[in-house]
Amino acid sequence: MRTRAPNLVVGLGIAFLLFPFPSVLAQSSGQQVSPPQAEQKESQPTQASTPPQDQRPTQGQPPAQDLPNAPQQSNKQPSLEDLGISPAQAQGNAKEQALLNKRTHMLKIHQKLGLITTIPLLATVITSSGAGGKKESSTDRTVHLILGAASSDLYFTSAYFAIRAPRVPGTKTKGPIKLHKALAWIHGPGMVLTPILGAMAYSQKNKGERVHGIASAHGPVAIVTAGAFGAALLSVSLKF
Repeated sequence: MRTRAPNLVVGLGIAFLLFPFPSVLAQSSGQQVSPPQAEQKESQPTQASTPPQDQRPTQGQPPAQDLPNAPQQSNKQPSLEDLGISPAQAQGNAKEQALLNKRTHMLKIHQKLGLITTIPLLATVITSSGAGGKKESSTDRTVHLILGAASSDLYFTSAYFAIRAPRVPGTKTKGPIKLHKALAWIHGPGMVLTPILGAMAYSQKNKGERVHGIASAHGPVAIVTAGAFGAALLSVSLKF
């Protein structure tokens, strides 16, 4: 028994020397034993590759790096200089346009008042037949006087808008307007003389006198004035 025990110890020592453990060999050589690659991958926690928050594509929108270089829309309106119009030219055109608008407005008032004037003027001509007579006072004569005064006031108001309307430089009068202005030289003085001669005739009649002197020209002057006024209205109402 004593001879077997030393032999067993010697046999175990030789086996230990011939078959060393890997960990003992690694420690003895100064190297570390690394686990297999598959075990390393399993030991590391998996991390989801999420892009940063500012680079995440929104729903319904492609990523920013995939967008084409589209031109940016501009709300800037073209200026007058872009259209080839200088500020001086634009200011001049604005003044001319304002002048033309004012002239058109005043001439429209002149035309409307001229048409309104025809109503009392026609009534004055009609009542002229009863303005005579030998009586000192007559209703027909008074009505004729009132209608004549109303016609004169409307006429000169209408003429004011035609005279005061601004002139546009470079424009020429032609056609019906030229005739209209030519007739004004007839009915204009006639509308001044007719009321004066009518007042003189009215005064003579109220005194029981017969119309005499220059007052007797009241009738013929009134007829010529009314005729020229009517022709002036037709010249701008009818196209020829």
